[in-house]
Amino acid sequence: MRTSEKPSGRAPAGAERPGSPAPLSGPASRKLPVPPRERKPALAALALLLILGGALATTLLVLRSGDRISAIKIGRQIGAGQPMLETAMQEVQIADTGVAYVAWADRARVAENFARVTLLPGTLLTREMVVSSSRELGPGKAVVGLSLKPGQMPLTLAEGDRVQVIYVPGRGGGTPQSRTLAASALVHRIGAPGRNGSTGQVAIIVDATLSPVIAAYSSTGEIALAVLPGAR
Repeated sequence: MRTSEKPSGRAPAGAERPGSPAPLSGPASRKLPVPPRERKPALAALALLLILGGALATTLLVLRSGDRISAIKIGRQIGAGQPMLETAMQEVQIADTGVAYVAWADRARVAENFARVTLLPGTLLTREMVVSSSRELGPGKAVVGLSLKPGQMPLTLAEGDRVQVIYVPGRGGGTPQSRTLAASALVHRIGAPGRNGSTGQVAIIVDATLSPVIAAYSSTGEIALAVLPGAR
């Protein structure tokens, strides 16, 4: 009697079950290739140089900020053409930034010269601001002293100002008209303030041809000064 073998429920190895997904194989199972990153050595080197340059500049600024020099600062206004008085100079310690400021040790030699332009208080002096001779005090010029009363000059008058010199007739002088004696004169000196804080002693530089008339009217109190703003 023969017995027939029943097939077992297990599928042979390697056989696929119906309805099961096919295993991934072939090109579909491979990842897409990623292109390699392009290296740019020139840009990397430039960036490194910029970083190093910035660090070096910062270091130099820090080191230089510690270097101090003694320079000349103008303490009070010096008008163009006026002598560089040592009493108008102050010593100041500043950082060495490479600008050719005049050293405080040279103040005595500076005092032998004149201001090329009007120097305001707080100005750090450079050699370009100083000249060895003054056009204002040269040949053909004269220094005239005035004795003025309140109202004959502005309260803000300062050395180095440019002024008009005006003839103002007195009350008993008939009916003469006031007129300009000097269109532009330089205030050379102002006297020390009195007890009331004001002064009427002013020295101006004018053309030598005008000085006799100005001095004559000043002696009779018929002179007034008007400041010319912006004129230096």
